[in-house]
Amino acid sequence: MTTTAPPVGDHARVRRVAERTRSARLIRDSIGLLSSKWSVDVLLALGDGTRRYHELLEDLAPISEKVLTQTLRAMERDGLLVRRVHAEVPPRVEYALSPLGATMAPPLKALGSWSLAHGKRVEEARDRFDARAAARVRAA
Repeated sequence: MTTTAPPVGDHARVRRVAERTRSARLIRDSIGLLSSKWSVDVLLALGDGTRRYHELLEDLAPISEKVLTQTLRAMERDGLLVRRVHAEVPPRVEYALSPLGATMAPPLKALGSWSLAHGKRVEEARDRFDARAAARVRAA
């Protein structure tokens, strides 16, 4: 089986497509860091400083202990927060944003500003879409 090289002009296009694909994957992965229901809430809470587990649990109510634990573990795995266990009885566990996690503050603030400025328009667009869809179902 023989393969042929892409035409000369296609090399640049192949590189552009590969770079765009790589960039899109990195962006999807980064957005995925915030895709759990509670990760943004945890980032915002830790933006105010180091917190103990039960402080987070109270501040993020109605989150369950299980979900908070899962969220904190995932965020620690991703390098967004640091977990510190103090050698005391009972052990005192604290969570803080890592330097990497702290870099999420500017994009979150920008997204928050966008949401405040345009959230109503998104809701209105959804309502219009749902009304059209309902009308099509009634007409069918």
